[in-house]
Amino acid sequence: MSERPRAMGLDIGDKRIGIAISDPLGLTAVGFETIERKNNKVDVRVIKAIAERHDVRTIVIGLPKNMNGTIGYQAEKVRDFGVKLARVTGLAVVYEDERLTTVSAIRTLTVQGVRTGENRELVDMQAAAIILQKFLDSESRPPSA
Repeated sequence: MSERPRAMGLDIGDKRIGIAISDPLGLTAVGFETIERKNNKVDVRVIKAIAERHDVRTIVIGLPKNMNGTIGYQAEKVRDFGVKLARVTGLAVVYEDERLTTVSAIRTLTVQGVRTGENRELVDMQAAAIILQKFLDSESRPPSA
Protein backbone atom coordinates (compact mmCIF):
# COMPACT_ATOMS: atom_id res chain seq x y z
CA MET A 1 0.00 0.00 0.00
CA SER A 2 1.22 3.46 -0.77
CA GLU A 3 1.08 6.46 1.47
CA ARG A 4 -1.84 8.85 1.14
CA PRO A 5 -1.83 12.53 1.99
CA ARG A 6 -2.41 12.94 5.69
CA ALA A 7 -5.53 14.44 7.19
CA MET A 8 -5.94 16.29 10.46
CA GLY A 9 -9.05 16.18 12.65
CA LEU A 10 -10.07 19.03 14.94
CA ASP A 11 -12.50 19.11 17.83
CA ILE A 12 -12.88 22.86 18.36
CA GLY A 13 -14.14 24.10 21.68
CA ASP A 14 -14.12 27.47 23.38
CA LYS A 15 -11.24 26.51 25.72
CA ARG A 16 -9.31 23.82 23.84
CA ILE A 17 -8.82 22.29 20.40
CA GLY A 18 -8.32 18.54 20.22
CA ILE A 19 -6.12 17.45 17.33
CA ALA A 20 -5.78 14.07 15.61
CA ILE A 21 -3.71 13.10 12.57
CA SER A 22 -4.13 10.17 10.21
CA ASP A 23 -1.49 7.49 9.84
CA PRO A 24 0.63 7.54 6.64
CA LEU A 25 -1.74 5.10 4.93
CA GLY A 26 -4.77 7.27 5.66
CA LEU A 27 -6.57 4.44 7.44
CA THR A 28 -6.41 5.27 11.12
CA ALA A 29 -6.87 8.43 13.13
CA VAL A 30 -4.50 8.92 16.04
CA GLY A 31 -4.95 11.47 18.80
CA PHE A 32 -2.08 13.92 18.52
CA GLU A 33 -2.42 16.71 21.08
CA THR A 34 -4.71 19.29 22.61
CA ILE A 35 -3.96 22.97 22.49
CA GLU A 36 -5.30 25.59 24.86
CA ARG A 37 -7.16 28.32 22.97
CA LYS A 38 -5.54 31.75 22.91
CA ASN A 39 -7.29 33.59 20.10
CA ASN A 40 -8.18 32.71 16.50
CA LYS A 41 -5.01 34.19 15.03
CA VAL A 42 -2.67 32.30 17.36
CA ASP A 43 -4.73 29.10 17.18
CA VAL A 44 -4.66 29.13 13.36
CA ARG A 45 -0.87 29.65 13.38
CA VAL A 46 -0.35 26.70 15.75
CA ILE A 47 -2.56 24.40 13.66
CA LYS A 48 -0.87 25.53 10.44
CA ALA A 49 2.56 24.71 11.89
CA ILE A 50 1.42 21.22 12.95
CA ALA A 51 -0.13 20.63 9.52
CA GLU A 52 3.09 21.66 7.77
CA ARG A 53 5.26 19.45 10.01
CA HIS A 54 3.11 16.40 9.26
CA ASP A 55 2.40 17.06 5.57
CA VAL A 56 -1.35 17.37 6.16
CA ARG A 57 -3.44 18.02 3.04
CA THR A 58 -6.98 18.00 4.47
CA ILE A 59 -8.33 19.40 7.72
CA VAL A 60 -11.50 17.78 9.04
CA ILE A 61 -13.37 19.93 11.53
CA GLY A 62 -16.08 18.57 13.77
CA LEU A 63 -19.27 20.56 13.20
CA PRO A 64 -21.33 20.75 16.39
CA LYS A 65 -24.83 20.47 14.95
CA ASN A 66 -27.86 20.56 17.21
CA MET A 67 -29.41 17.16 17.92
CA ASN A 68 -32.13 17.88 15.34
CA GLY A 69 -29.44 18.48 12.69
CA THR A 70 -29.72 22.26 12.55
CA ILE A 71 -26.81 24.67 12.68
CA GLY A 72 -26.63 26.81 15.82
CA TYR A 73 -24.40 29.53 17.22
CA GLN A 74 -21.52 27.20 18.15
CA ALA A 75 -21.50 25.61 14.69
CA GLU A 76 -21.37 29.07 13.09
CA LYS A 77 -18.34 29.94 15.25
CA VAL A 78 -16.66 26.71 14.17
CA ARG A 79 -17.40 27.42 10.50
CA ASP A 80 -15.95 30.93 10.81
CA PHE A 81 -12.79 29.42 12.30
CA GLY A 82 -12.66 26.89 9.46
CA VAL A 83 -12.86 29.66 6.85
CA LYS A 84 -9.92 31.47 8.51
CA LEU A 85 -7.97 28.21 8.74
CA ALA A 86 -8.53 27.42 5.04
CA ARG A 87 -7.49 30.93 4.02
CA VAL A 88 -4.28 30.90 6.08
CA THR A 89 -3.20 27.31 5.39
CA GLY A 90 -4.39 26.96 1.80
CA LEU A 91 -5.58 23.46 2.71
CA ALA A 92 -8.90 21.82 2.05
CA VAL A 93 -11.21 22.14 5.06
CA VAL A 94 -14.17 19.81 5.37
CA TYR A 95 -16.75 19.45 8.11
CA GLU A 96 -17.84 16.23 9.78
CA ASP A 97 -20.91 15.96 11.99
CA GLU A 98 -19.58 15.71 15.54
CA ARG A 99 -22.81 15.01 17.41
CA LEU A 100 -22.13 12.69 20.36
CA THR A 101 -18.38 12.42 19.70
CA THR A 102 -17.58 13.74 23.18
CA VAL A 103 -19.87 11.10 24.69
CA SER A 104 -18.12 8.42 22.62
CA ALA A 105 -14.72 9.78 23.61
CA ILE A 106 -15.60 9.68 27.30
CA ARG A 107 -16.88 6.10 26.99
CA THR A 108 -13.75 4.98 25.14
CA LEU A 109 -11.43 6.54 27.70
CA THR A 110 -13.47 5.28 30.65
CA VAL A 111 -13.21 1.72 29.32
CA GLN A 112 -9.45 2.24 29.21
CA GLY A 113 -9.48 3.29 32.86
CA VAL A 114 -8.90 7.00 32.25
CA ARG A 115 -10.58 9.43 34.65
CA THR A 116 -12.12 11.79 32.11
CA GLY A 117 -13.20 14.49 34.55
CA GLU A 118 -9.56 15.21 35.32
CA ASN A 119 -8.35 14.75 31.73
CA ARG A 120 -10.43 17.04 29.53
CA GLU A 121 -7.47 17.38 27.16
CA LEU A 122 -7.55 13.64 26.49
CA VAL A 123 -11.31 13.78 25.88
CA ASP A 124 -10.86 16.56 23.31
CA MET A 125 -8.03 14.69 21.59
CA GLN A 126 -10.06 11.46 21.52
CA ALA A 127 -13.08 13.34 20.13
CA ALA A 128 -10.84 14.74 17.35
CA ALA A 129 -9.71 11.19 16.56
CA ILE A 130 -13.34 10.01 16.34
CA ILE A 131 -14.22 12.91 14.01
CA LEU A 132 -11.24 12.15 11.79
CA GLN A 133 -11.88 8.40 11.81
CA LYS A 134 -15.47 8.96 10.61
CA PHE A 135 -14.08 10.98 7.72
CA LEU A 136 -11.39 8.42 6.87
CA ASP A 137 -13.93 5.59 6.95
CA SER A 138 -16.25 7.46 4.59
CA GLU A 139 -13.37 8.21 2.21
CA SER A 140 -12.25 4.57 2.05
CA ARG A 141 -15.67 3.14 1.13
CA PRO A 142 -16.02 2.18 -2.51
CA PRO A 143 -18.73 4.09 -4.36
CA SER A 144 -22.09 2.36 -4.23
CA ALA A 145 -23.25 0.70 -7.44
